Amino acid sequence: TRKWNVCRNMFLWRSRTAIGFVGVVATEFRTQQLSNIHKLSYSNRWLSQAIRNVAIVAHVDHGKTTLVDTLLKASGTVVEGERVMDSNQLEKERGITILAKTISIPWRETQINIVDTPGHVDFGGEVERTLSMVDGVVLVVDVNEGPMAQTKFVVSKAIKAGLRPIVCLNKIDRCENLESRSDTVVSQIFELFHSMGANDDQLDFTVLYASARNGWAIASLGDERKNMYPLLDAIVKHVPPPRVEEGPFKMLVSMMEHDPHFGTVVTGRIHSGSITPNIRLKSLSREGNFVEEGRLLRIMARRSGMAQVILNEAVAGDIVTLAGLPNSRVTCTVCDPSVSTPLPAAAIDPPTISMTFSPNTSPLSGTEGTFVTSSHIQNRLYREMATNVSIIVRPSTTDESFEVCGRGPLQMGILLENMRREGYEIGVSPPRVILTTDEKGRSLEPIEELTLEMDDQYSGIVIEMIATRKGELKEYIQNNGRTTLIYHIPARGLIGIQHIYLMATHGTGLIHHLYHSHEPYKGELPCESKGRLVSTAGGTATAYALFQLEPRGILFIDEGTQVYEGMIVGENSKAGDLPVNPTKSKKLTNVRSVQAEEKLRISPPKIMTLEESIGYINDDELIEITPKNIRLRKKYLDGKRR
Repeated sequence: TRKWNVCRNMFLWRSRTAIGFVGVVATEFRTQQLSNIHKLSYSNRWLSQAIRNVAIVAHVDHGKTTLVDTLLKASGTVVEGERVMDSNQLEKERGITILAKTISIPWRETQINIVDTPGHVDFGGEVERTLSMVDGVVLVVDVNEGPMAQTKFVVSKAIKAGLRPIVCLNKIDRCENLESRSDTVVSQIFELFHSMGANDDQLDFTVLYASARNGWAIASLGDERKNMYPLLDAIVKHVPPPRVEEGPFKMLVSMMEHDPHFGTVVTGRIHSGSITPNIRLKSLSREGNFVEEGRLLRIMARRSGMAQVILNEAVAGDIVTLAGLPNSRVTCTVCDPSVSTPLPAAAIDPPTISMTFSPNTSPLSGTEGTFVTSSHIQNRLYREMATNVSIIVRPSTTDESFEVCGRGPLQMGILLENMRREGYEIGVSPPRVILTTDEKGRSLEPIEELTLEMDDQYSGIVIEMIATRKGELKEYIQNNGRTTLIYHIPARGLIGIQHIYLMATHGTGLIHHLYHSHEPYKGELPCESKGRLVSTAGGTATAYALFQLEPRGILFIDEGTQVYEGMIVGENSKAGDLPVNPTKSKKLTNVRSVQAEEKLRISPPKIMTLEESIGYINDDELIEITPKNIRLRKKYLDGKRR
């Protein structure tokens, strides 16, 4: 018994000692943890000073995305292939940037967050909403072309936001008389900045010279052409650190995307405070209304290129992605629960055209697509409107259609092509210009600044073509066998003009346009459209019938194509619609043989692309879009109703 008591007492003593030791260790660990948190929060300002947020902006095809790829390689990031920033499938196919994207480059103890923006004016909404995340811009200008239409647009937005630009003259390896040409382009850029109301600090911009494809940049024309280090150093030197505000956490949502594990995630720049996972946050709308409150599940950010990493804490000035607030949208403010005032969101230019999206009602409806009902189309359009601030969707009060408003035919075409590839069947009306009224009750329409560049020999026919569309010639420039025409033209006059212009200039012309202003309605435009070959029967098109129709005009279908009554199968060579029967077959007798069908030779049909179809159809026609086909049809299929 005595031995047992001794053993018990020793066990209890050792247990108390062990518990006490664990308690002391836990207390010291907690103290050290609090000390580390205090040190980290105290160093937030220092961390913010080591961040640079910059946007790369340029006119389309001036080498912006190639420049970003070269910067990634210069920083030591492994890059596979070319144009890695164009990750969207349509971007790879068309060679253009559609969606704004962010990357991060570590450079000389500085973290450079770069936002790659689209270069086409129809996607200007991507530029407008992403400029709120950056503190400077790198303006890329092709030294051979100089400032173009989209250059004016992005410069106006950057100047208005108070951002200081760095000018990078690209493609100097292809330029003759480089010194004189570069001086001319710099003077044009200076005049452009001055006309946009730039301040003295913005007018004192830094100029660099580069060849993005060859992978080098220089600060002056006499420097050695080795790498992109001068441009990275210029970003660190001339782009200011993020403006950090005192107070609780606030972040303006600038991007949205879907994560396979967390659903909707939002991206933006932290304006004040810092965050860690599992804290409570709330979301406020642009007007200050409560949207939702939830727990922050994860903090993610781009590091070492496009790699997405998980962070334990994020500080003011950094660009991060947050998961846990699925109902937040672009222009919302994600903030601490104590915040009651949202961050101001940049004003977005209004849309200029609208189109009607409706379920497919043709006889072939439901045979090729997966999503065919009005509710499917509605959900998809509302998801697009949540992520794209330049798209507005209004449901119809009379039927199951939706009015979709956007910036231009190219933006609408990209949206429709994405929906088509996702399995939707849609009927689409021709684009219509959105009219407004002034205080006097007059109708106002959007006016575009149209820039055309072509060989001198085609200038006459182009001037005649634009004059019929109510265009007013503002500038006429001739240089080295090329003519540049600058017009102010109604936006409705640009619908379908690109294909006609390229045909008139034999594919050598360049065309760019930019929103200018709203002016009083210019009157009706003359109708230039030819008639249509409209099917009067349904079935399969035969070679015999198409051979008989070929002299009547241009065919849009080939042998074996499924047709229906009211479907447009070709373009009439004369004015007015011509009813035809493309399913007619040769009658067989004991004299004729089936082999006679094989001797018919039909010219290849004209295949209409989606963008061509949008500019081609008239007010009484629709585009039938399915995952497999793009068809043109009359709005009313029954010939008696037309």
